[in-house]
Amino acid sequence: MIKQLDMDLANAKKIYLIGIKGVGMTAIAQVLKLRGKEVTGSDTHEKFFTDEVLAKSGIKFYEGFDAANLEKEKPDLAIYSTAYGDDNPELAAARKSGVAILSYPEALGQILKEGFGLAVCGTHGKTTTTAMLGFVMRELGADPTVIVGSAVPQLGGNARAGGGKHVVVEADEYQNKFLYYFPRGVILTSAEYDHPDFFKTPEEYVDAFRKFVAKIPASAEATAGRPAEGFLVACFDDKNVREIAASASCKIISYGLEAGDWRASLIRANGGIAQIAQIAQGGGSMAFEVSEYGESRGVFQIQLLGNHNVANALAVIAVCSELGFDIDKIREALGKFIGTVRRFEIKGEINGVTVIDDYGHHPTEIRVTLEAARQRYPDKKIWCVFHPHTFTRTKALFSDFVKSFGAADKTIVIDIYGSAREVTGGVSSRDLVEAIKKEGSDALYIPTIKEAADYLAQEVKSGDVVITMGAGDVWRVGELLLEKLKV
Repeated sequence: MIKQLDMDLANAKKIYLIGIKGVGMTAIAQVLKLRGKEVTGSDTHEKFFTDEVLAKSGIKFYEGFDAANLEKEKPDLAIYSTAYGDDNPELAAARKSGVAILSYPEALGQILKEGFGLAVCGTHGKTTTTAMLGFVMRELGADPTVIVGSAVPQLGGNARAGGGKHVVVEADEYQNKFLYYFPRGVILTSAEYDHPDFFKTPEEYVDAFRKFVAKIPASAEATAGRPAEGFLVACFDDKNVREIAASASCKIISYGLEAGDWRASLIRANGGIAQIAQIAQGGGSMAFEVSEYGESRGVFQIQLLGNHNVANALAVIAVCSELGFDIDKIREALGKFIGTVRRFEIKGEINGVTVIDDYGHHPTEIRVTLEAARQRYPDKKIWCVFHPHTFTRTKALFSDFVKSFGAADKTIVIDIYGSAREVTGGVSSRDLVEAIKKEGSDALYIPTIKEAADYLAQEVKSGDVVITMGAGDVWRVGELLLEKLKV
């Protein structure tokens, strides 16, 4: 990563973000603006949900990268997305002009170390868990600063600047970004091989998490300005997580549905032990009994669906308990959380057809989300529209993807979303469809978003459920479908 003049975010007054539409970059932009900074930036012309977030936050940005943009704004600090390198004209101009530069993870690292840092990491569940933790801590009166990888309706966006000492962030492992962070507490949800374009082997991927948890301060590491002890809250249902935790020198707090200090049992969906009102955002509800070291802490309820979200809730309960909050107040706050955008988000229902959108793009995420959907809609026809994200991931995890769609009645796969890092690869969506069919599931290849929406508009019937799934812009299929169904 590029190194230039060092500058603390606290001392910068005018800040320019290169790649401002990235979810993490948008979150930083919001926090900096709420802290009184003058914030501008730039990105591509492509539209994302963050366009609306930035507009609502009153943050001006340019569409298209041009050195002239930087000259117009004359910032004293530029923060750049790691999706861009030396060939970006604005980054090159910043280097030439001598303006101070920070990468996104360096900037986030500075925000995290300003207070009592809490980082949520893992292959799956980190966005929901970060949002849940930030929301619950806000409800508990901690007034945290929160940076999360998706819009959170109850936080008013994907970031909030709080006045309390706690800083809650979603810690992304891709490109080893999280190695710039030095948190006091960490949640590790899972460690299942991903990002094969950067981590060449599963061992290299798991080792990145080992290096991250090694940064958590242990008792012997007390220094001026740093707490004497940190903690790791680790999901012991995951074998890799157990191995990573064994290498840590800090306090270990384990949780899980099958193993751990904190456990959930008597898990019931759709009301279960106590009836919970259905809400549009989460599409379901779970009730479960929580125990700590074998001692019951009572029944908890969440307005999210699926056992994976029960596990996410356990992590939040464990952290908040470790921070000294009252268990009954934690229970009350947790029951109010309604989820995040693009995580089993119900987009609408027209003519009896329900459209749901989900960010799942890893085989395990797809499988558990579709299983949760089947649990919520046991007797309905479930359509899955999958948008594979990156050629390298699709190729490296191909056999796992093939087995992920069993809970859907029919799967549509559109062309691979290559992202800014890739344009081609040695695999195609047509290949994936043929393999899914051989696995015994009904699948269909449709190249484009528009064609998929057109096909669904002709085929879906009242009572059907359509789930759009992927990290790209597959959500557009659902929006187009809802428009067509109105006619």
